[in-house]
Order: sequence, then C-alpha cells, then structure tokens
Amino acid sequence: MLAKVEPHKVYKLSDAAALLKEVTFTKFDASVDVDVRLGVDPRKANQMVRGVVTLPHGTGKSVRVLVLCTPDKETEAREAGADYVGLDEFIEKIKGGWTDVDVIITTPNVMAKVGALGRILGPRGLMPNPKTGTVTMEVGKAVKEVKAGKIDFKVDKYGIIHSSIGKVSFTAEQIADNAKEFIGMINKLKPAAAKGTYIISIYLSTTMSCGLQIDPKSVETKL
Repeated sequence: MLAKVEPHKVYKLSDAAALLKEVTFTKFDASVDVDVRLGVDPRKANQMVRGVVTLPHGTGKSVRVLVLCTPDKETEAREAGADYVGLDEFIEKIKGGWTDVDVIITTPNVMAKVGALGRILGPRGLMPNPKTGTVTMEVGKAVKEVKAGKIDFKVDKYGIIHSSIGKVSFTAEQIADNAKEFIGMINKLKPAAAKGTYIISIYLSTTMSCGLQIDPKSVETKL
C-alpha cells in the first residue's frame, strides 16, 4: 500500500483525501487527522491560536456530552441530546476520577463549582470555556452544535494544531470539505502579531497511515 505514496511529494487536498482511503486498511473505521504547523510563538499570548469550527459533515464520532447545570436547565439539556445531565453527583464522580465523556457544557452560574475540577479536567481538555461556547445559558443549542460536529482546537507549545476531522469511511469529498473548513478557520484566526509564513505545513493522515503533505494553496477557501 505504501507503494502508492510518493516520498516527499506535496499533494493537492482532493488527491490526498482520495489516496488516504486507498492506503488505509484497518479493520476499524479509522479517524482522519490533520496536523497544521503554524509560524507562531504560542508562548506569547498575542500569538495564541484557538477557536471553534463546525465541520460540514461532522466528525463521524459519537460525542458523549455531559451538561453540568441547575435543575431548571436539565430538561433543555436532555431534549437536545445530552448523554449525562446533573450537577453535584457528577462533580463527585469526576473528583473520584470519572471522565468518560468527550465534552462538558455548563452554565455560568455553576462555574464556581466546576472550577474546582480544573486540575482533573484541564489536562484532559475537558474544562468548559466561554471562548469555545461550552459555558453558556443556551445549553440546548450548545449540545446540538457539539453533536452536529462542532470542535474546538488550539495550537500546542510546538506551534502545531492537531485534530480529527472525520472518518476514513467518509467520501474523499467529505474529507476534503471538512479539512477546508477547519484550515479556513485557522487562517481566519491568524494573529496580527504573527510574522512571516503563517501556515508552514499541513499533513493529512489516518490513525494507522503515513502522513501526506498537503499544498496549502490547494486548501484556500472563502469563509
């Protein structure tokens, strides 16, 4: 299968999306991942790149959502499709080591309680944040957006943004659409303080495949 991949070749996004499907032979539905290396210094606050994007074809994953809220918001959260809804009992479970969810949504009025879980949730990327829309009074809307394919991302200390943007069972067109939306949002968030080349490299891969380098010009899209 590796014979189909040309070493050091830089692919068009559409070609890479199609090739990925040909070189992935896992028995499970592998995730499609994108890695974007940026010309920023993430140690500087004015060069931090963080945002949210709703992928047009979703992530292909079943997203487990916990809503931490007061009783008056519980029905709204459940009707929107939240997997777990409550407050004190889940806070105690999390203190005991339970983190078997993908996204936690909460309301501003209970953040004092949720904030105490920072040491547990922070390292796992589960801490609710107003910037990503996971601290909101509109819990129903937030749950629906997350279930529909809304993801949040941020640059790591090495200047790389990594995210899953779909599954290998998607069509090549769906993979390319999701990648365009994701990279387009990163472009939109370019910090004014970033100098020189902003997007240095883009690689597309699956859980068990080699990475394919993408020509940034083939990803240009209007948002």
